[in-house]
Amino acid sequence: MQVILTNQSLTAVEADALYILQFEAEGRPATPSYDAVRAANPEWLAEVESSGEAKGRLFDTTILHRPQGFQAKRLVLVGAGKSDKFDPAVLRRLVGAAVRKAKSNGFAKLVLALDDVYATADFAAAIAEGVHTGNHEVDAHKSKKDERTELVEFKVVTAETPAALQEGFYRGNILGECQNFTRDLANEPGNILTPAVLVARTRAMAETVDGLEVEILDRDRMAQLGMGSLLGVAQGSPLPPFLIIVRYKPATPPTSTDHLALIGKAVTFDTGGVSIKPADGMEKMKYDMAGGAAVLGAMLAIASLKPAIPVTAYVPAVENAIGGNAQRPGDIVTSLSGKTIEVLNTDAEGRLILVDAIEYAKRQGATHMVDVATLTGAIVVALGHIHVGLFSNNDAFRQSVQASAARQGEKMWHMPLDDEYREYLKSPFADIGNIGGRWGGAITAAYFLKEWVGDTPWVHLDIAGTGWLDENKPDMPKGPTGVCVRTFVDLALNWK
Repeated sequence: MQVILTNQSLTAVEADALYILQFEAEGRPATPSYDAVRAANPEWLAEVESSGEAKGRLFDTTILHRPQGFQAKRLVLVGAGKSDKFDPAVLRRLVGAAVRKAKSNGFAKLVLALDDVYATADFAAAIAEGVHTGNHEVDAHKSKKDERTELVEFKVVTAETPAALQEGFYRGNILGECQNFTRDLANEPGNILTPAVLVARTRAMAETVDGLEVEILDRDRMAQLGMGSLLGVAQGSPLPPFLIIVRYKPATPPTSTDHLALIGKAVTFDTGGVSIKPADGMEKMKYDMAGGAAVLGAMLAIASLKPAIPVTAYVPAVENAIGGNAQRPGDIVTSLSGKTIEVLNTDAEGRLILVDAIEYAKRQGATHMVDVATLTGAIVVALGHIHVGLFSNNDAFRQSVQASAARQGEKMWHMPLDDEYREYLKSPFADIGNIGGRWGGAITAAYFLKEWVGDTPWVHLDIAGTGWLDENKPDMPKGPTGVCVRTFVDLALNWK
């Protein structure tokens, strides 16, 4: 598929469908593309406006076949909603939805008009991202693919293509492709994507771009270091665990000593262990490595976009299985830091692998850390499938992450982390228990991680409710979302 930014004439461009943004009437901005439609096809536009067929409501589409004055075979008004709420995140979803609808309608070549008022780097990036994420499919393992037209070309037509616009468009192409890389990883079943296969795919990923170094810690090395918390989770599976480390170093030495660590949970399949999960829905536990996948996708984009700050990813990769040697409730493990943990529930395993990765990242010189994990069902109860749960020990760093998320249209909600929650994690037999009971489960899970963070500025992102779609959306199919990839890359590119 070609994704092209061009300044050729809107009326002369050839395509199966030409998309024109239509806003709701109240506050509708004057845009040259919409005016061009009115000038060439006044009766049709007046009719669909007056009849209410085309109101500009978000995701609505109205099609004119063989429009007058245009070379495109079809002209499609795409509802963009209220103009005062229109931003790059909305445009990204609109483009994704348009791509998905076009493929089902048999359109292979598409054109979108980008008017001057929206011809900015961020809007251009959003379009390119939307094309890629909307074009993504989840049927890789079907012997017979779903019937749809393959998208051949998507053109964005604007009056001018200055360098800033081209830069944004390039960035959006990279982010869209890397988000899809993340989604492909998260969609792989546990029998195909084992920890060892994730290692292999990480190495293969790093070979596609300059600037990444990969280091792998195997079971023996982690045992030598004392990562008893991580290894305890892995001991029930015959599949060996790994700590995947991916390093990006800018070509020009940075002016500060800041070093960003991205830490992603990668449980390639989670049965819950001895504290086994219910059978209903367990098949989705292949995406319990969505945090690790997001970190790897972000590193691929970072290596392409070259931020000024060094970034290192840490991805603890294990399978949480049931076997004769599986960890038991009541077991006590010793983490890399020396802190002991009473394992009260083997299904609270993500935090157990993350704390050893967090401690190791600190020892490796991380000055700021973000971890991302499908950590708790409790965050889904609290926030549903709309917001990522965000926890932090540092307001300034939290605000930086939230600013990046806001720019990228990824919704995150700041959750509490008061010291009183530590009481829930008390254990009479070890330094800390790995669960805190029924109440505030997402908060106690985050507080558990905080025990290993110390004073290092840190943000924890719980994506259990946002890393997977249970049903098709206009812009994305059911399956993994790739959430947080864009936020991580934005954070690195805009580091201050």
